[in-house]
Amino acid sequence: MVAEYWSRRGFLGAGAASGLLLAGCGAGRGARLRVAVTGKGRGDIRLLFKAAGIVPKGLDLQYSEFQSGHLVVEALNGGSLDLGQMSEIPPIFAAASTIQSFRQIAVLHGDVNNQVVLVPKGSRARSIADLKGKRVGYVRATTSQYFLIRMLEEVGLGWDDITPVAMSVSDGAAAFSQGALDAWAIYEFPIQRAVATDGARVLRTAYGILSGNYLVCAHVDALADPETAAVIREYLALMQQAFGWAAANRTEWAGIVAQSIGVPRDYVMDQFRRQSASFELRPVTDAAIASQQGVADLFFAQKMLPKPVDVRPLWDRRFNDSIPKRD
Repeated sequence: MVAEYWSRRGFLGAGAASGLLLAGCGAGRGARLRVAVTGKGRGDIRLLFKAAGIVPKGLDLQYSEFQSGHLVVEALNGGSLDLGQMSEIPPIFAAASTIQSFRQIAVLHGDVNNQVVLVPKGSRARSIADLKGKRVGYVRATTSQYFLIRMLEEVGLGWDDITPVAMSVSDGAAAFSQGALDAWAIYEFPIQRAVATDGARVLRTAYGILSGNYLVCAHVDALADPETAAVIREYLALMQQAFGWAAANRTEWAGIVAQSIGVPRDYVMDQFRRQSASFELRPVTDAAIASQQGVADLFFAQKMLPKPVDVRPLWDRRFNDSIPKRD
């Protein structure tokens, strides 16, 4: 059992349902790091740390769970988080508003074949063009909205040619399972669950559309505090170590992820075999900044932003020299 596996690793857990506090034996350095966990399975860094046998000794870590990146940005802007991960898209919408209480400090580069448009079992759709006039679910201000726009453009369709339905991840899963959607633009663990339990089919992946760049963001107050910034440096190194373990131990990791999300391991292994890249942390580069700027420009051109956005002020390169190469 996964729970038994965790116990053998000797982790200490405490906290309410909305958060988990993990403290190593040497904790007490004083700086608590409030970290977002987005999604389940492969996206849960707590699960990965435990699987890899990584105990963040001396670090006082408090985890809170979120369904999508735009909620992480809201929490960062509200001051209830110190560190979080999301795609390139949610910060763009924040940049178009009056509050940006975070900076993008690293790139988490990884798989884009885990971002797809699903259709229900028995659907006659064979291409994105077949979605004209159909109800398509998506998560607002996330990769799913972006790649759906781009996929429609590729086949000569626009946003108005479908009936887009903005939904949370959980609401989208329920609607898709109940037959209320003709297609669903979604990412990560709901894909394997829908395929395994509902007989869903992948119509198109986001390969060739998404950059594979996901972002690690930190609150400006955490960056300004030397003690918290030092904890962030250590935490980034642990993340890189964990991603290296996952890449080297795909079969074991697939079994743990499968049990976490409640699907047969073969479904997760199939996703791992199809992935466009394994995950690793990368430093902030001009290319990463340009990639996000291109996404921002598209959203403005689609009239989904109230004004043009310059993403450059969101980036911070101070941790570039402390991101180790992945094993």
